[in-house]
Amino acid sequence: MTSELRIGILGAGGFAAFAANAFSEISGVAIHSVFDVYRPAAERLAAGLHAAVPENIDAFLADSRLDLVYIATPPFLHYEQSRLALLAGKHVICEKPAALRTAEAEELRSISRANRLLWVVNLMQRYNPLYATVKQITDNQLMGAFLHGFFENYASDENLAASHWFWDAVKSGGIFIEHGVHFFDMFAGWLGEGRLASSLQLRRPGISSGIIDRVHAVVVYKDSPVQFYHGFDQPALLDRQECRLLFERGDIRLDGWVPVRLTAHGLLGNNELRVLRDLLPGASVHATVAKSSGHKPRGRFKDIDYDEEVTIEYGNIGDKQPRYRDILKRMLRDQWHWINDRDHSRLITENNAVDSLRMAEQATQAAQTFPPCQS
Repeated sequence: MTSELRIGILGAGGFAAFAANAFSEISGVAIHSVFDVYRPAAERLAAGLHAAVPENIDAFLADSRLDLVYIATPPFLHYEQSRLALLAGKHVICEKPAALRTAEAEELRSISRANRLLWVVNLMQRYNPLYATVKQITDNQLMGAFLHGFFENYASDENLAASHWFWDAVKSGGIFIEHGVHFFDMFAGWLGEGRLASSLQLRRPGISSGIIDRVHAVVVYKDSPVQFYHGFDQPALLDRQECRLLFERGDIRLDGWVPVRLTAHGLLGNNELRVLRDLLPGASVHATVAKSSGHKPRGRFKDIDYDEEVTIEYGNIGDKQPRYRDILKRMLRDQWHWINDRDHSRLITENNAVDSLRMAEQATQAAQTFPPCQS
């Protein structure tokens, strides 16, 4: 790999600062410049990173010393800013979503490929070690075949005033596009390509602007459904997320928007339990019920052979911030490796950006909108 990667930060909000500080912890990475239309925000972020603050976006993109542009602006700016950066010859990592329309993302993919430039969306869930653990459990059917799943996102809206761009679908794309792409991509990584079965969205009562604050979709992977719920209506103290995958011989639960805790429960043979112990070093393992010699359990018209009914607990919900930083660094290292070696196989590519947006756009377009019930 080249010894130095010079990054320009486009957008100087809170998450841009978090990501920039994580990136700067990687040896060889330098935050070269910061641009934001609100110059005081750019200056504050740049000061802590010893970075330049260009006068305008043209000067920002024209800097020949800049290798990669990291875009952390609101979604309605992603397409045009990514396009400008690619046409200026810069590699691009953009926060989700890739754009507001799949056709725009497909155009960005074409531009990046034609110019042999990096263009990816930071779908960072695949860089979480627990993502890889679940994928191995699923791929190797350690708990049998996958049957059903859900992701439930009970998110806070304390920092989302009624005037915030998040609620304006023209600027955010709506909840499926602005937020849901992460989880459409995560389940596609575990289970393969999905097919949208249904979707709906609900308006918040008592708000004249017609804010949509809850959405729900069902996607079928092979022959098994997964439910996705996102609601932005909780106090920050109750912000929480849960993901569950049900298999023939048990289930897995993941806690956290960036999962940091895993709980597995099921009927396991000694070999499967040994593999899970290796995948989850230091996990707490409880054998809850000893195998009965007089009864063989059945499910789906099949006998189930097992040695123990086991509960496995791994991780700590308090590890969210360190895990978040680690995931961002894993993502950047992976993409930087590809910049230097195009034969490198990445966890996420430009295809993830397009495919996750396509599913989110389909869910948005198909959603039946339910107004509040009239009393």
